[in-house]
Amino acid sequence: MHIVRDYQFANEADIGAAVAIGNFDGVHLGHQAVLDVVRQKAIELGCPMGVMTFEPHPREYFAPDAPAFRLMSAEAKAHRLAKLGVTHLYQLNFNAALSSLSAREFCHDVIHESLKLKHVVVGADFCFGKGRAGTAETLRDMGAELGFGVTILPLVSDKKGVFSSTAIRTALSAGHPEDAAHMLGHWHRIDARVEHGDARGRDLGYPTANLSLSGLHLPKFGVYAVWVDVLEGPHEGSYQGAASIGDRPTFGMNVPNLEVFIFDFSGDIYDTEISVALVHFQRPELKFDSLEELIIQIEADCVESRAILAKL
Repeated sequence: MHIVRDYQFANEADIGAAVAIGNFDGVHLGHQAVLDVVRQKAIELGCPMGVMTFEPHPREYFAPDAPAFRLMSAEAKAHRLAKLGVTHLYQLNFNAALSSLSAREFCHDVIHESLKLKHVVVGADFCFGKGRAGTAETLRDMGAELGFGVTILPLVSDKKGVFSSTAIRTALSAGHPEDAAHMLGHWHRIDARVEHGDARGRDLGYPTANLSLSGLHLPKFGVYAVWVDVLEGPHEGSYQGAASIGDRPTFGMNVPNLEVFIFDFSGDIYDTEISVALVHFQRPELKFDSLEELIIQIEADCVESRAILAKL
């Protein structure tokens, strides 16, 4: 995948694409519908298939101290988009210069003059430009004026409502990963490198892989049945497991993280990239009065996780 971060310095191989524009947080089914149209347009026009997104997320840029909300990191998003066939990712630096462009300037300077995009696809709720003053209809009018095609797609929904990153965050906060998966088209995944922890799990007989949740939306704290994909190294493969998300109150207040016990696994995966898919929420996080009580509960959690995953 070609990744372009500064539209002013795109080379010849990175111009003239058909592109979907948006934040694509989660790459849910609504996003995938947009990608389907971009893919077809790229085939029709004989050009690359691309996605334009922004880093940092504009919401992070304008409110850096607000609670973390992202469903996936920039790296996880790029990986997911590549798997869906995107060959050009315009991951534009969202800074003072870009955020100050009016809708007209964005269309002229970025889309038309610098990247020479042939076609742009957006959702009906798309807004852009300084103060989010530009709409999907603005984009369509500017495309007609400047010579690039524009497709505006209706939002994807079902009887439960519109598929959106906000709705997915709400489902995860409520402990309903199945509802999130319904909108995503896949299990919600947390991708990160395994970090060194306090080795308490090993001492308890349940060694865990520890993942940071920094910058990500926090799902409901508690225990989950999970699928674990080790993405690299000698232990690469898919496994079942039980994970705990939270701040580990039995051991005092700690920075929230994810700890996953991988079933029937033995090996060193420190600093290895893994992907943990949240399948089912089993119980909320609890504080235990003794390590003996904790060990008994961990054993019961693992039995329950195995039973849940065996049915899938």
